[in-house]
Amino acid sequence: MSSSDIFIGETIGTAVLILLGGGVCAAVTLKRSKALNAGWLAITLGWGFAVLTGAYISGGVSGAHLNPAVTIGLAVQGTTPWADVPLYFVSQLFGAMIGAVLVWASYYGHFQAHLTDPEITGATTGQEGMIDKASAPAAGPVLGIFSTGPEIRNTVQNLVTEVIATTVLVLAILTLGLTKGVGVSGIGALLVALVVVGIGLSLGGPTGYAINPVRDLGPRIVHALLPLPNKGGSDWGYAWIPVVGPLLGGLVAGGLYQLAFA
Repeated sequence: MSSSDIFIGETIGTAVLILLGGGVCAAVTLKRSKALNAGWLAITLGWGFAVLTGAYISGGVSGAHLNPAVTIGLAVQGTTPWADVPLYFVSQLFGAMIGAVLVWASYYGHFQAHLTDPEITGATTGQEGMIDKASAPAAGPVLGIFSTGPEIRNTVQNLVTEVIATTVLVLAILTLGLTKGVGVSGIGALLVALVVVGIGLSLGGPTGYAINPVRDLGPRIVHALLPLPNKGGSDWGYAWIPVVGPLLGGLVAGGLYQLAFA
């Protein structure tokens, strides 16, 4: 597999993953969206289909890692050369940022309507109907469209949750090859997508299940850079957890595979 294959496949595949995954979060969150308040089940299914689509697009080009935690797990397993790991990481982060920008472009009018609506921002209006920005709170609820955040902010619990959830994901991916015919049939991507849905339903409640460092970091960077009104901060104090946790989970999954299945 050439360097250009890795870069092109991982960039496009991860961009599609984030476009569809972030897109369902935008659809459920933003005012005047047809899917407003569709709920957690819609989000988990949307992210599962996002993984499925990104994996099918890039699988034949780069192997469809789409996630540094998966790349780490495959490197520990011995499937992916360690020399290729940095290129996978850079390509995935670049793709994630592209995908986040595409979510913003797709929902541009909805972002504007949502973040300037007094009911959302809590701002008051002056005599001419203009929003008094001084009275608006720090943010409308849009950071969750781009990145994850905990419902209960507890550093140890949040980190452990991400490690456990990512370990399940990566171990499932590493063991797919142990079932005869799964990789050849192409059903592997579908099974991984279903695992992602399952993780979201079972383990997504505490932190929003990043389970992928670039899924969180790339869009968080884009959130910080986009000219969104009343967008608030990007919560950089929490941002290391959905990066470090999944990377540790990938290492744990790779180690478990070597101990139990190699």
